[in-house]
Amino acid sequence: MTETPTSVRLDLWLWAARFFKTRSLAKQAIETGRVEVDGQRAKASRAVRVADRLVVVRGDERFEIDVLALSDVRGPASVAQALYAETEASTKRREEARAMRAAQRDGFRPPEQRPDKRARRLIRALGDIDAA
Repeated sequence: MTETPTSVRLDLWLWAARFFKTRSLAKQAIETGRVEVDGQRAKASRAVRVADRLVVVRGDERFEIDVLALSDVRGPASVAQALYAETEASTKRREEARAMRAAQRDGFRPPEQRPDKRARRLIRALGDIDAA
């Protein structure tokens, strides 16, 4: 007889929902202020309940999610995605940011070969100008 919990630790829930690979990474993100619960900074031991609104910053991405279900067991991705619903605004903002990053690196083309001796000298000379 397994009973559905009414609350779960925040770091455990973030790990089970697959926002972070390990509980220690989830705890570190919480302690550095990259996770908010209902607009407030939280501790790793804070209880998460259904209908809480979380803001999770992971790298360049910012997720605004509503908690739909609780779990303290890490399962497959399909089960983890059923634990939360991302807001429309958050999804749109993340897609725009992803498109912006792709556009910024669109014009970059890495060189086809390593710089030769003359090119390395020029690169070093340019570096010296910046240092002065």
